[in-house]
Amino acid sequence: MRNKVFNSAAEALTDIVKDGQTIAVGGFGLCGIPEELITALKDTGVKNLTCISNNAGVDGLGLGQLLATKQIKKMISSYVGENKEFERQYLNGELEVELTPQGTLAEKLRSGGAGIPAFYTQAGVGTLIAEGKEVRTFNGKEYILEETLVSDISLVKAYKADKAGNLVFRKTARNFNPDCAMAGRITIVEVEQIVELGELEADDIHLAGIYVDRIVLNANPVKHIEHKTLKTEAV
Repeated sequence: MRNKVFNSAAEALTDIVKDGQTIAVGGFGLCGIPEELITALKDTGVKNLTCISNNAGVDGLGLGQLLATKQIKKMISSYVGENKEFERQYLNGELEVELTPQGTLAEKLRSGGAGIPAFYTQAGVGTLIAEGKEVRTFNGKEYILEETLVSDISLVKAYKADKAGNLVFRKTARNFNPDCAMAGRITIVEVEQIVELGELEADDIHLAGIYVDRIVLNANPVKHIEHKTLKTEAV
C-alpha cells in the first residue's frame, strides 16, 4: 500500500496544483471546511480557479481567503450571501458565478464521482436555472437535465482517517465533504486524527479510502463560528 500521509498541507498540494484547475471544497458555511488546505492553496499563488463549494466562505475565512487574493475566476455554489467581497467582485464583473440549487449541487458531485454524466431533476424548472438546458416530461412533470461535476482536485475535511484513507466524519461537518471527495480526480483530506489500519470498525466508516489520495493531519483546527448570538440579560 502506497503512503497517503503527507507531512503538511503545503507538501500535499505542491506538485499537483496549477492555474486554471477546478477545485471542489467541502464544508457548509464554515462548518467542516478544510481550513489548513484552503490556506495552503492560497499560499501556492495559483489563479484562475473554478471552485465548487456549497458557498464562498465569509470575508477572510474559508474560500473568502482566495477571493480576497483574486485567485478564483468562477464559483459554482448554492449560497453566497455571507461574503461582501464576493458580492463586490460579482457586481463589478470580476467573478463568474453559477448558482445551483443545493440538492442539485450535492447530486452533481455525487453522480460525478459515481461515473454518471447527467441526471434529470425538477429543481429549477421554469426558472433561470433551466435556461439552455434540455427539458423532458416524465409522468406529466417537466424535468431539466443537469450535467454532473468532476473536479481536478478535491479538498475535504474529515474527523478521522486510517492510513488507507478510510474516513469518519463528525456530525454536521459531514455535509458536502463525502460528495466532494467522490468527485475529485485527486482528493486530499484534512483530518484531526490518523489511526492505523484495522482500528476503524467497518460499520463506522463513512467513506471508503478508494476515494482518497492524500491525507494531512491538522490535530487542532480553529473551527470558526460563522454567526455567534449571545443571550442578553434583561435589565
